[in-house]
Amino acid sequence: MNRAQLFKKLLPGFIPLFVFIAADEIWGTKIGLFVAIGVGLAEMAWIAIKEKRFEKFVLFDTLLLVVLGGVSILLDNDIFFKLKPGLIELILVAVLAISAFSNINIVGMMGQRYMKDVAFNTAQLQQMRQSMKSLFFIFLAHTVLVFYSAFFMSKEAWAFISGGLFYIIFGVYFLFEILRQKKKQKVLTNEEWVPLVDEQGKLTGEAPRSQVHNGSKLLHPVVHLHVLNNKGAILLQKRPVDKLIQPGKWDTAVGGHISAGETLEQALKKEVFEEIGLKEFSAKLQKVYKWESEVEAELIYLFTTYDYKGFGIQSNEVEELRFWTKKQVEKNLAKAVFTPNFEVEFRMLCELGIGGL
Repeated sequence: MNRAQLFKKLLPGFIPLFVFIAADEIWGTKIGLFVAIGVGLAEMAWIAIKEKRFEKFVLFDTLLLVVLGGVSILLDNDIFFKLKPGLIELILVAVLAISAFSNINIVGMMGQRYMKDVAFNTAQLQQMRQSMKSLFFIFLAHTVLVFYSAFFMSKEAWAFISGGLFYIIFGVYFLFEILRQKKKQKVLTNEEWVPLVDEQGKLTGEAPRSQVHNGSKLLHPVVHLHVLNNKGAILLQKRPVDKLIQPGKWDTAVGGHISAGETLEQALKKEVFEEIGLKEFSAKLQKVYKWESEVEAELIYLFTTYDYKGFGIQSNEVEELRFWTKKQVEKNLAKAVFTPNFEVEFRMLCELGIGGL
């Protein structure tokens, strides 16, 4: 559920309150209360007929209006009624708090219930959670202001704070988010986008490359190619010392992302040529597995090949290329010579008995 949909969802529930505020100014509290209740009941009937569903939020708002309004009339004190919008918003704040700061995403579940044809991928859920954190603090501050106005400010000030100000704040935030997203989208236009997948490799969405390396753990596919010779040696590349991830360590001969819209075969050919210069080679898929580090989560397609004639450094992202024997690799395991990912894959290849390893 994005911000616009959340706004649309909240609006019907507050209509009886706004009707009461207007009717109270014209006809007084008692008549205003009956008018607002009538509007609430009519609204529920309209939603039930038009959308074939029961709107619980409008019912809750109307019942709370009845209780607090009734108490205000009986005790001849409108403080109970004034607290109503704050109490409703306090419930919203609680829902946002649970959804944003725990593993129970109530807002997400509501979105799936009311938008059954819409599926949220990992990136969208992460963005939703971030938005809910911002909305939590905004609505919490407004709720405190509503309670303060109910006790210490005039009725006119309370009416503005609990009504119009709520939508002014929400509108300003909504406009700010639209402008921020447009600016962000402009920056990301020229950035490489990668597909997002589940652990079975099924496409779930897309994201800029920078977002899958920022600790978000958005699962994305990559290709790895291990180059072997007939003597049981394996080709490794040395990462430059200026790399942010695993600088100066020896790693798999070829490794790279699949770009959005690329097939597995296209990505493999592109990465192999860009890193070690091979154009003609035959590769076999040996394993597909999930790899997770501190900064990312990858679904790795592990390939092997025995074709290596004409290989050479093609990119400044590769400092050195050379073959290592099995004994040489085993002698340097767990000594910070290799990347952790390569050490895991080396053991996989040994277990599979690939190339005499």
